[in-house]
Amino acid sequence: MFIRTAQPVDAADLLTIYAPFVTQTTVTLETEVPTIADFTQRILVTLPDYPYLVACADNGDILGYAYAHRYKERLGYNWTVETSIYVGQSGHGVGRALYHALTEILTQQHVQTMMACVTGNNQRSLAFHQRLGFASVGHFEKIGYKLGEWVDIHWFEKRLNEGEPQAFIPFSQLPTPSQAHTA
Repeated sequence: MFIRTAQPVDAADLLTIYAPFVTQTTVTLETEVPTIADFTQRILVTLPDYPYLVACADNGDILGYAYAHRYKERLGYNWTVETSIYVGQSGHGVGRALYHALTEILTQQHVQTMMACVTGNNQRSLAFHQRLGFASVGHFEKIGYKLGEWVDIHWFEKRLNEGEPQAFIPFSQLPTPSQAHTA
């Protein structure tokens, strides 16, 4: 398995992983599967500033993806990101490898804090984030509604750096931003 930067041509494969989460679960509160064009745009909008990574099998098949985006628009949030991760099949170390690579890059960008929003019914993700050192910092009851049920939201936080922040470095300005990482 190896980790690399997502490319716009990956959108269809990423959507194949994401679509069942939209149509069959409350893992995401998105209710309609995005088009390939919309998903391509999401990748293109993210990459200049933040990492959008894919985990690939040795044969190149995409196993999962993870990305970060700005937590809030106000300038004071420059050092905080929200992360998302979607894996086709769990239990093979794909999620851990993706988050390890994502965390490494975000640290190089001088990000201080990673945030993760997890729906209450997603027990695997709740446990996964805690195993990776995220701390629970908020629980909102019945804040979303999907597939005929109210959904709780849990917020998790992981501190990467302490003290005075250094200037944020956009992903596109890091040395070799599309370099593959062997997991």
